Amino acid sequence: MIWQTTRFRIDLALPKVMGIVNVTPDSFFDGGAHADTRRAIAHCERLLAEGADMLDIGGESTRPGARAVPVDEELARVLPVLDAAITLGCPVSVDSRHAAVMRAVLDRGADIINDINALQAPGALAVVAAHPSCGVCLMHMRGSPESMQERPEYDDVLAEVGAFLRERSAQVQSLGVGRERIVLDPGIGFGKSVAHNLALLARQPELLALGHPLLVGWSRKSSLGAITGRDVTQRGPASLAAALAAVQRGARIVRVHDVAATVDALKVWRAAGLGPR
Repeated sequence: MIWQTTRFRIDLALPKVMGIVNVTPDSFFDGGAHADTRRAIAHCERLLAEGADMLDIGGESTRPGARAVPVDEELARVLPVLDAAITLGCPVSVDSRHAAVMRAVLDRGADIINDINALQAPGALAVVAAHPSCGVCLMHMRGSPESMQERPEYDDVLAEVGAFLRERSAQVQSLGVGRERIVLDPGIGFGKSVAHNLALLARQPELLALGHPLLVGWSRKSSLGAITGRDVTQRGPASLAAALAAVQRGARIVRVHDVAATVDALKVWRAAGLGPR
């Protein structure tokens, strides 16, 4: 299974680790830790040294209740870090829901657009469709970051998430984006309760029927706190367990804060014969 991106054809025969680079002052776990360019670039280098297969740079927090960030502010945060990251020899993703940001980062050489809004914003779909080869991750979200956790309800969360992702994938492909450029994300924690998130994990193999690789992000999220009673700073072990469970159920990319620990856990998982070597 291959994920075609701007500069790389990523072989997903083995699960890949996407390291999170939040260039924001207000992200739920590490907001402010890498908010200036120098520290963010150093963090990119550290994540690659720890074994990350790719980087995901974000300049707007999308935690529950987060405020929207003006495009010029998001670009000022992201572009200097992107310029450095694309020299490091790995695929570089940019996490954005704004068409103007997508256009700017693709013009600068970004490999992947990771959009929590699945290219639904005005102009976003056209930007990706106009690019000859960039990868894209389409994520499911109910509502917006500002309101998504206000009593989310579903009749059947797996069926509704699956139907949405199927429709968005078909729409993207109808504009000429090749199937191998598309990865899907069920959107753990984005407009979903703890029970919804656990149902998506338990039934995750059903999403594989959509025919695209799955990217999953459980890292440090509040559902893990609800399950364990742990503060966000203490959710590392729970994040590892969730990442391994997701991979065991077919996820090909896990998006994480704790790269070194996740890489080691996947090595043991494979050595134990529980996954491809």
